[in-house]
Formats: sequence, C-alpha cells, structure tokens
Amino acid sequence: MPDDIIYGRNPVWEILKDGKPLNKVLFQNGLKGEQVQKILDVVRERGIPFQFAERSVLDRISGGGRHQGLLVYTAPRAYAEVGDILALAQTKGEDPFILVLDGVEDPHNLGALLRTAEAVGVHGVIIPKRRSVPLTGVVAKTSAGAVEHIPVARVTNLVRVLQEMQRAGCWICGADASGTDVFATDLTGPRVLVIGGEGKGLGRLVRESCDQVVALPMLGAMTSLNASVAGAVLLYETLRQRLAKG
Repeated sequence: MPDDIIYGRNPVWEILKDGKPLNKVLFQNGLKGEQVQKILDVVRERGIPFQFAERSVLDRISGGGRHQGLLVYTAPRAYAEVGDILALAQTKGEDPFILVLDGVEDPHNLGALLRTAEAVGVHGVIIPKRRSVPLTGVVAKTSAGAVEHIPVARVTNLVRVLQEMQRAGCWICGADASGTDVFATDLTGPRVLVIGGEGKGLGRLVRESCDQVVALPMLGAMTSLNASVAGAVLLYETLRQRLAKG
C-alpha cells in the first residue's frame, strides 16, 4: 500500500482535524454514523474531492486493512490558491508566468513538469481536481524536490480560472498540434501556458478559452511528444523569449 494512503475512522478524523492536505476521501457505500457525518461535513466544507465506493474497492486499496469504510489520499504539501500565484508574480515585480495542466494523469509527467517549471521560474502551476493526477509521493519524488518550491493550485473549473487570468491581464497560450509554430510566436508578457493530457490533449472548452494555440514542429514520423517533454520545450522557449526581452 502506498505511503500516501491512510484508512480507519479515527486516523481519518485526526488527519482532518490537523488540517493536513488531502487529495481525496473515499467513503464506503451506505456508511452511516455521527462520526462519519462529521467527517463528510468537514470534507464538503473544505472542498476536498470525495466519492463513494463498494467495500471491495476499499479492501483492495487498503490491502485488506481494517479501513472501517473510510480511506484518504494525502498530499505531500498543501495546495495554493490561484490568487497566491498571481500575488507571487506581483511581489517579485515580474510578469505572471503560469503553467496550467489540463488532464495530466501520469504522476511521472506531473513531477517532471513541476521540476522544469520551477527551473524556468514559473510562478505557479494549476491543475484540475478531476481527471488529473494530484500531488502524490510519486509526483514529489519525480519532481526531485521541486514540489516544495513551486506553488500548485488545484481547481474545480479550469475554464473559469483561465477567464480569471485573462481579466488579470494574462495572455492564454495553449499547446496543440493544430497550432502555429511556437518558435515564430511571441510568448513574452503576462503568460499562461496550457498543456493538455497524455493522448487527449486540450479539452474543447479549454482550447476555446485560449487566446492563441501553438505547436512544436514535428519533422519525423512521430506526430506528438510526451507531455512532459513537450511542456519542457515550450517552457524553455517562453523563458528564452523573456530573457531576450529583458
């Protein structure tokens, strides 16, 4: 069983009381009781993702442990707010440089992207709560410690957040094979770079929310790159242009 999973009613309640960061809470179908309701109320109040599942699912995840119908996935660090990311850029006196990941589901890709994002000076990374890998131990390990140095916000609605970024003066740039050549595109100024998930790319509504869409030239037989590799190239091209502009 992974180290980031905790189960049992009392351990789950204690971790909630301590305010430790959580990725998701799993309740057994039909679970009742005063303590269970109290836990559910706190989870809803804090906006922590949760779902109900059959006992067999919890049995499998807990490795046959005495889960008492409750199981939580912990996060290696607390999530930031979107406002914190914008405030960080303002504090540094820099144009916002933000990475948004639309449905990246591989923890190794997320960890690698966090590592690159931290290296190029991204002010923060935004991921969705649904259909995306959260911060986990594997992500933290793959990031080689970068997860401790870059704010990561986890949001319910990416489209709404992108609109918020536009109102804040940011230019939204999505990565998609149908886009224009990234090396011929101006990526300077307040910038939000949006990378799609493995195999699926950008969601339709997310793509429609972008101000511009760019692509990497593909001259060989392959038509796409790994999400973390493509993201790294786009992040460093953005950094190159920012440095050139001064």
